Amino acid sequence: MIGIIGGTGVYDINMLTDVEEKVIDTPFGKPSGAVIVGNLGNKKVAFLPRHGKGHSLAPHQLNYRANIWALKSLGVKIILAPCAVGSLKQEIVAGDFVFVDQFIDRTHGRESTFYDKNNEKVCHISMADPCCESVRKILIESAEKLGLGYHANGVYVCINGPRFSTCAESKLFQSWGGDVIGMTMVPESVLAREAEICYVSIAMVTDYDCWKDKPVSMGDIIKTVGENSEKSKKLLAEIIDKIDVDRDCGCQHALKDAFA
Repeated sequence: MIGIIGGTGVYDINMLTDVEEKVIDTPFGKPSGAVIVGNLGNKKVAFLPRHGKGHSLAPHQLNYRANIWALKSLGVKIILAPCAVGSLKQEIVAGDFVFVDQFIDRTHGRESTFYDKNNEKVCHISMADPCCESVRKILIESAEKLGLGYHANGVYVCINGPRFSTCAESKLFQSWGGDVIGMTMVPESVLAREAEICYVSIAMVTDYDCWKDKPVSMGDIIKTVGENSEKSKKLLAEIIDKIDVDRDCGCQHALKDAFA
């Protein structure tokens, strides 16, 4: 099964048919919302709204562990993770997609592992390549076919939020080689790796953060997301049509030698 964690601007997938709502309890509490399971063509898809109904949950409030656990319990093997991000590069403009392949973690205070004090095992996973390369290639092919503006690689700087960066921070992140900035890829991608689920980030650019000419505002973000939400849905439909879950899962054995 393919999972979608819908971010800002992707709250529902109305192209799904034969939908069923599943309310799931997990050992880590409740996920952000009910999971909608349905069909897209001949593919089974599970959709989870990352920020809850009506965007009621901020990034630092999300129960990332419950979200990933819920999708794992349904048999999800690949997670597509749309998200809204700010650009740290002149050439990465609003409306572009960035198919992230690296992150820099600037979060704090988030539960970032399933292997906590209640688990008898210690787990060390590799996050050298956070996103599934085989699925990223499908993303690139799909964006090319649809004629969308995209960037095949990108470093995602993940900040805690809910506030946006200062100008000094934004320029610091640029100097580190960051391409985009957001608030959700960590620990979402890390937990997916622990759960042995392939994960890809589909980052849509909404603004220039605050380094370029004006401070970022939620009004600008919502406006840009609204103008580009159909592009996101078309891209998701194209990707899902091309994915072969059994062939394209490259991260299902992340824990083979991960335990200390």
